[in-house]
Amino acid sequence: MNKGLTKTFSSEYVHHVWRKNRRYWLITLVSLFSGCTVYTGLHYDQIYGFAEPQPRLVSKQDPAAQHYLDTVRPIIEKRCVACHACYDAPCQLKLSSAEGIDRGASKDQVYDGTRLLADKLTRMFVDAQTTAEWRDKAFYPVLNERAQTKEANLEAGVMARMLQLKQAHPLPTTPQLDADKWDFALDRDQQCPDIEQMTSYEKDHALWGMPYGLPAIPKPEHDILIDWLAKGAIMATMPEPNATDAKKIEHWEAFLNGDELKQQLTSRYLYEHLFLSSLYFDEPDTTPRYYRIVRSATPPGQAIEPIGTRRPFDDPKVKRVYYRLMPDRETIVDKTHMPYRLDAQRLENWQTWFIDSNYQVSALPGYHPDVASNPMRAFHDLPIDSRYRFLLDEAQNTIMNFIKGPVCRGQLALNVINDRFWVFFVDPDLMKSARLSQFINEQAVNLDLPAEKDTVVLPLSNWLNYSHAERRFLKAKSEFMNKVFQDGEHLTPNLIWDGDGVNQNASLTIIRHFDSASVMQGLVGKPPKTAWIIDYTLLERIHYLLTAGFDVYGNFGHQLLTRMYMDFLRMEGESNFLTLLPEESRSKALQSWYQGASKELNDYLDTGVGQFHQPTAIRYRTEDPKAELYDLLKQRLAKVLPDNYEVDSSQLTETSKALLKKLEVNISGDRATLFPELTFIMIEQTDPTATPQLFTLMRNSAHKNVSSLFDETDNRDTAKDNMTLIHGLVGSYPSAFWHLQESDLPRLVDTISAVESESGYRQLLDQYGIRRTAQDFWSFSDRLNQQYMQMRPIEGGLLDYNRIENR
Repeated sequence: MNKGLTKTFSSEYVHHVWRKNRRYWLITLVSLFSGCTVYTGLHYDQIYGFAEPQPRLVSKQDPAAQHYLDTVRPIIEKRCVACHACYDAPCQLKLSSAEGIDRGASKDQVYDGTRLLADKLTRMFVDAQTTAEWRDKAFYPVLNERAQTKEANLEAGVMARMLQLKQAHPLPTTPQLDADKWDFALDRDQQCPDIEQMTSYEKDHALWGMPYGLPAIPKPEHDILIDWLAKGAIMATMPEPNATDAKKIEHWEAFLNGDELKQQLTSRYLYEHLFLSSLYFDEPDTTPRYYRIVRSATPPGQAIEPIGTRRPFDDPKVKRVYYRLMPDRETIVDKTHMPYRLDAQRLENWQTWFIDSNYQVSALPGYHPDVASNPMRAFHDLPIDSRYRFLLDEAQNTIMNFIKGPVCRGQLALNVINDRFWVFFVDPDLMKSARLSQFINEQAVNLDLPAEKDTVVLPLSNWLNYSHAERRFLKAKSEFMNKVFQDGEHLTPNLIWDGDGVNQNASLTIIRHFDSASVMQGLVGKPPKTAWIIDYTLLERIHYLLTAGFDVYGNFGHQLLTRMYMDFLRMEGESNFLTLLPEESRSKALQSWYQGASKELNDYLDTGVGQFHQPTAIRYRTEDPKAELYDLLKQRLAKVLPDNYEVDSSQLTETSKALLKKLEVNISGDRATLFPELTFIMIEQTDPTATPQLFTLMRNSAHKNVSSLFDETDNRDTAKDNMTLIHGLVGSYPSAFWHLQESDLPRLVDTISAVESESGYRQLLDQYGIRRTAQDFWSFSDRLNQQYMQMRPIEGGLLDYNRIENR
């Protein structure tokens, strides 16, 4: 054979063998060098070239963009966004937008309750605008950023490798996953491998492909994603607003950016309360597009330049702030979705409350923290009646800002509230008082909040300062109330706002699910142990403490101080409710809410919230005044109490409804602790063509008191645990799924009545459960989300699967 041909053939053969087996050579080399990621990285650079961000976002007219929008993105939303959205996405990998996919992941955690200093900000679309900027912030790619070849895109891309790992190593077929090998805890250690670490990850955690701890996605969908990744993962960003929305944006931005000081102050107030909301325009028979209100350095008509500050009231460091409506480019997920409608009536209300009202603004407030963090200081020129009516108009949204905002994640953040309680509001007509406005303005110094400090080094000493200020405020408030409510004047059910006869925000139910929570309009479930009555100052401080002033990237001291201060606000809301009870019953009720409280807490309750001594004007007729008061308030609010959560509002037969209601009765006390926080139930109706009915079974965990930071287990009162069953889905983080036929209900009730142990609960799941290991998990998930969105097309969003139990 010709030597030249032999040489050519030999080199081509070697090259062919190298190309076909280069991954295995890499594994060998990595092993030889003890898993050195630097060495592995060098080889990726040598084989596929150096990594640099790729131009993946193309015009939506491009066929590749249309393929992404029509075929790829729906799969990512249904299969990946369920775990990878918002601040609690593992490894900060947010797959809810094209930009988030391209940004990639980080080894830093957003939720870190131990850090001594505030962390760097990594908010999507705020703290960096390009993928290259995210690389400078230590985010690493999950898509291949080296040579854009099919082989490189699959071999040098974390996402592709993770998907292929799951296909090659599917979940075990056992009902439960081995607890020694799988960790589903909220605060579990996260691996977060970059591409240089993937070979080691695949070797050590062969079963941990994507989706983690769930079945592999269906093979046809997997093939679509792999083909898309192999071709370079071309994407398109969300489309621009349509002509109708664009016109409305222009109209609303004109209102928000008026030049008068009154208008500028109003817009600042509106922004600081709506910056987390999903704003939408009311267009009948259309799926709304959602927007975020942002601060921009540029006026309407120009491209938005977001001003990224740590908190919404921080100094923007520009001469003039403009308030703009920016399209929300992320998939709507239930855990952060707080819809807020913008329509003609809303604009008219704002115009009436804030612009046409008779008051003067001589100068705009500054942004120094001690002013900006305290709305009583910053907005003292705005009429209190106007502010309060604005907050009440969408009270569910106001409260939901802290329920669904970043503060509300994890046990420590939520053990400040009871598991289920009702909320009422003081009638705003009683707040229209010059004397009350003067009182609030005089007390502004005592209403400073921990939000004025972005890094807290000594939380306990700071807490003492705020505690003293709160005591001074409560003493002054009691003196003021003793005069206003002298001899029981106004202390009737008419003290409570009735929603003006039309607004269903007049009452709320808040339910805690251990490490998450939900807020619903109306009085849901049986009468609870506690209730709050909220007035303007309390509602405003809740917002500025837990929403506007809470820094999810803040240090341990900041987050601890925020939690400790919320104790004051909870007790204030509870004490407001007690004012409507007979004077001799108030102390008894308070003691039942704070069993085993420390001497310090009892002293605070006596000297802080126990200084109001006026009698109620309600004539009670029973030995249970609290239950009687609940009935009176229900009568007061009868016109605005929604019934959509009632089991009777479902389409099941009357017999089936009666059987379902037995679940609340049959599960209580210590037996209730066997059931998870949130169980979503799908019941197929007897008529096979009828729509499946959805229900939520919620566990209410009783406590002796909720004033302790760290020993919640010791404060549990399991003998008083109970359940709440509602029609529809409530909660963003389901713990368990049940799927049954309507004809199964008699047997379900009998089975549940027999559950006395963990093994009994597992037998229940064997019959009706859709576990995280179920072969039909994804088909069930699709039906559940689809039906949920049909029931709640505006309020609903994709559910999160990070907290599904492994039982």
